[in-house]
Amino acid sequence: MRNGEVSYWWQALGGFPPRRPSLPGPIEADVCIVGGGYTGLWTAYYLAGLRPSLRIVVLEAAFAGYGASGRNGGWVTAELPGSRERYARAPGGTAGVRALEAALRATVDEVGRVCAAESIDCDFVRGGRLSVATTPAQLARLRGGLAGIRERGDGNDVYEFLSKDETRARVNVAGALGGLYAPASARVQPAALAAGIAAAAERRGVRIFEATPASAIGPAGRGGAGAGAVARTKFGDVRAASVLRCTEGYTAALPGQRRALLPMNSHMIVTEPLAPAAWQEIGWDGCETLSDEAHAYMYAQRTADGRIALGGRGVPYRFASATDHLGVTDPSTIAALTDVLRRLFPAAASAGIAHAWCGVLGVPRDWCATVTYDPRSRLGWAGGYTGHGVAAANLAGRTLADLVIGEPTELAALPWVGHRSRTWEPEPARWAGVHGLYALYRLADKLESPAAGPGGAGTGGAGTGGAGTGGAGTGGAGTGGAGTGGADGSAGEEAGRSAAGGPGAARAWVGEALGRVGDTISGIPH
Repeated sequence: MRNGEVSYWWQALGGFPPRRPSLPGPIEADVCIVGGGYTGLWTAYYLAGLRPSLRIVVLEAAFAGYGASGRNGGWVTAELPGSRERYARAPGGTAGVRALEAALRATVDEVGRVCAAESIDCDFVRGGRLSVATTPAQLARLRGGLAGIRERGDGNDVYEFLSKDETRARVNVAGALGGLYAPASARVQPAALAAGIAAAAERRGVRIFEATPASAIGPAGRGGAGAGAVARTKFGDVRAASVLRCTEGYTAALPGQRRALLPMNSHMIVTEPLAPAAWQEIGWDGCETLSDEAHAYMYAQRTADGRIALGGRGVPYRFASATDHLGVTDPSTIAALTDVLRRLFPAAASAGIAHAWCGVLGVPRDWCATVTYDPRSRLGWAGGYTGHGVAAANLAGRTLADLVIGEPTELAALPWVGHRSRTWEPEPARWAGVHGLYALYRLADKLESPAAGPGGAGTGGAGTGGAGTGGAGTGGAGTGGAGTGGADGSAGEEAGRSAAGGPGAARAWVGEALGRVGDTISGIPH
């Protein structure tokens, strides 16, 4: 088994891409973008399309797609990267949130359109997203979330409840009791997507300098408002009319940004190619992106070459916002993810694990992504996708491009524009809080699991989970919430009654309560 080496996705492409040159020395530009992941590359691509005459420079610390963009779960999902309630406090109110949700759904098709137009071969398949409940408590959360979805006015074209049989007809997940299907999601090979966007941006005249970490970003410091901004590197300064920070999980390394975004870890494994008999048992012919409804949830995809790639949380955070070394993952996390894989897919139990890796995703303190540009300082930034960044980064890139140019577009009026979050707590409170939160979630999953008898080990997500990738991990957030269902079928009612009156009812109730406590303390939206 290979471990680290950035990710399986890059190794599947033949290894690290040919290295682009570093910054040759001090230069001037119209727009300097710091960060060569999805956000930075999409911003450069769309800016160059809107204004071909602009001199656009991208500075990347390693190589384009090195971070979460080349390590995530490959979910182009329309999940909202934040809280509806918090975004509704913006001037657009609830209508603004609905506009943002609609824009994210449209973004899935926009990514597919660009891949076709630019001949980006990244295994893009718009198969939708399937969230599966494997315990009665998970089913209750799923149905409660669905009730909230219906109250907002979304029908089956946005989210469709699936019975146990309907769920397993799509993907035969062991123990599935029901599911929620969202058509607006696609599967991709994330490193191939990052490489393709970078090449497309270069064809539009964008200059990408690799192995060029920025040591500081700020206003140019002379000439007053409108004098431009500067990105400093060991090779010299890049002075530009605008400088945009698109560093996501690596933001804490910049001066003044230590507590802006928390670099949350997400880990993945991928199997060897499964035998045809295993795929006949599992199904998954639609290539849906897949998650469960555990508090510490997993995310997965069926790869184009016939493997299962599955991710989760593992060690959630490193002290003082440290990041991994080339994606190397600890053995206990690999073992935990392997257990989840084999529990959910018994037909894949004999398949070897080919590769394990990890990465970091950017999490703001209020769990709400932002796109911001200050025309006075000429500084902008976007990110904080909390694991839902593959599609959101495309929308953020288009929005940031509009803001830089100064166009009063519909995208520039979305409620995440200008959103501000308070900073994270200082250490050691930050480390203790994150680790305590995920310990609570794992205990909650253990208590909710039918296999967790008195003193039992349980199976519900212990040691795993994930907020996905984007960034580096993109999985999809569970729908969360409470409730008992509605007019979308009665497939979960028997399971719900079992949870209410069975021998594990007290444990399940405590597990659900602990999960709610974790959500409340952390501020994680559902």
